[in-house]
Amino acid sequence: MPLNSPMSLMSGAEFLLWASLAFVFWRKGLQRRFPAMGAYLALRVAAMPVLLGLLFGNLLVAYFFVFWAVYIASAVTLFFICMEIFRWILSSFSGLMRLGVVAFRWAALVSAIVGIATVSWGHRGVLIIPDIAYALMRSVSILELCLLAFLCLSMNAFKISPRELTFGLALGFGMMSANDFIQASVISRYASLTAPEQYFYESVILVTLGVWVAYCALPERARKPVVMPANSTIYRWNEIAAALGHGTQVAVQQPSNSFFLSDVEKVVDKVINRSLQSSESKS
Repeated sequence: MPLNSPMSLMSGAEFLLWASLAFVFWRKGLQRRFPAMGAYLALRVAAMPVLLGLLFGNLLVAYFFVFWAVYIASAVTLFFICMEIFRWILSSFSGLMRLGVVAFRWAALVSAIVGIATVSWGHRGVLIIPDIAYALMRSVSILELCLLAFLCLSMNAFKISPRELTFGLALGFGMMSANDFIQASVISRYASLTAPEQYFYESVILVTLGVWVAYCALPERARKPVVMPANSTIYRWNEIAAALGHGTQVAVQQPSNSFFLSDVEKVVDKVINRSLQSSESKS
């Protein structure tokens, strides 16, 4: 499956951008904040020369297995990257982060189960591998888009700046996810790598990598501590989430028994008065 000259140039540019991104990412020590992202970059940088070599060497069988192995490993790694970004967004709210991580894991599990359930099991042998891989990546892509939407809607509430690396990573993964969904809807799974639609797909990847390189290279503004008033809704939610699951005893105001006792006293008084009146009448 030979590549033409324009696609070969774009593939070479993509590899250079992945390598540049990995270099800047590791040079600035960002892998300590986002270890899953560091592993993802290492996987892409190491796998791309191998895949291009197999493709140019016309070793299609080896290319098939290596490509889908890297594809599935990327889908699994992307899940942990989404988890890292989600944790970083809620890092100032320990209660919401703990509760949100549990909900995030359940949402990822349900998404993966639903995705795999839609796989057509009519294929046999190795042909089932692409279906499973696409189902996993589709589930992760939905999580990435939801994460980007959540970040955009909660930026003001959590005091997150668009210049932060967290926002840049989420934006890039959102662009790639949208690109994957467009590719799945307009490009056949077994289409040629030199199809016209592939140029658009590759262009979006190059733009995304350029955005990531810019975010990693530019100095990141230090995130200021989030200060919330005690009567804010997010502060109350964080306190409630922090109390859940820790056996915290909450004082609940019980209704007073004074009304019941006063009623009993009235009944007793009536009975005594009636007894006195009946005894006086007999005497």
